[in-house]
Amino acid sequence: MIQSEAAARLRAEAAKRILLTDGAFGTMIQAYRLTEAGYRGSLDLGHDQKGNNDLLAITQPHVVAEITEAYLEAGSDIVSTNTFNANAISQADYGAEHLVRDINVASAQIARNAARAAVAVDGRPRFVAGALGPTNKTLSLSPDVNDPGFRAIGFDELKDVYREQVDALVDGGVDFILIETIFDTLNAKAGIMATLEAGIARGREIPLMISFTVTDMSGRNLSGHSIESFWASVRHAKPLTIGLNCSFGAPQLRPSVAALSPIADTLLMVYPNAGLPNDLGQYDEAPETTGGFMGDWAREGLINIVGGCCGTTPAHIKAMAQAVAGKVPRTIPAAARQTFLAGLDPMRIAA
Repeated sequence: MIQSEAAARLRAEAAKRILLTDGAFGTMIQAYRLTEAGYRGSLDLGHDQKGNNDLLAITQPHVVAEITEAYLEAGSDIVSTNTFNANAISQADYGAEHLVRDINVASAQIARNAARAAVAVDGRPRFVAGALGPTNKTLSLSPDVNDPGFRAIGFDELKDVYREQVDALVDGGVDFILIETIFDTLNAKAGIMATLEAGIARGREIPLMISFTVTDMSGRNLSGHSIESFWASVRHAKPLTIGLNCSFGAPQLRPSVAALSPIADTLLMVYPNAGLPNDLGQYDEAPETTGGFMGDWAREGLINIVGGCCGTTPAHIKAMAQAVAGKVPRTIPAAARQTFLAGLDPMRIAA
């Protein structure tokens, strides 16, 4: 299998400095105040399309391009595609599942073109991550409290949904596949399998970026896994990056970051929300505050790549870039040579 040149370049850059990924798309899209007709464009769709942010890649591509360019100007080394819900399950809510491939290819091309233009300006490498969200289904839990054994979807079905998205993103030109906001570990494993199978079919490596989300203050995701047991569950995939995103602001995520940093033998990428939302669901944390938290993490040697999730803007990314500039990136630990298993909690078997 042909190894990824982009992954090798990213590792080389990450050895020199702490890198920046981008911030939220939703926050930025809201600022455009698009109407339903703005989302729909000229498409003949039977459902209301307002809020279908992924669709903008084909109906309002300039919006997605402007946001991506703003993050690159703020200092992002990695930009992600606006495809969090660009899968057949999520798009079925809008009656747009037949557009999944078009959306993903278009979004990947927008990000690729923006990254290429940024490189042309200063020569610094830029990377594109194809984003896969968790969908609104869960493999680990029943949606019916009266039938705990019921599942709304099966593993193979979800894997196929992800495979369609992965193939389209790679065809559009992404460097990596980012499986993010992982609330169900089994969902993530379906995405991992889809990506590995896509790589085998193409005869080349498709690097994986994997990002866990904490759903409550216990430090676990919705399927009950701690960050340590999650790592034990996915490390077989040899991801390019592992880390956390969304859920809370930086202070609430720090214990999980500190737990993962010494055990993960790969790059660690974290992109928290801009604090906790207020009563109106808005995020009030100032860019300088978020940047300050990232600066603290950098001084403690916890991180390799940082960015923002819900509520963050290019101003937040710029503040983070300033805060981590000149700081030494996290040292990647050697892999422990022992059996490392996971249920809801990890179990190590000593040699």
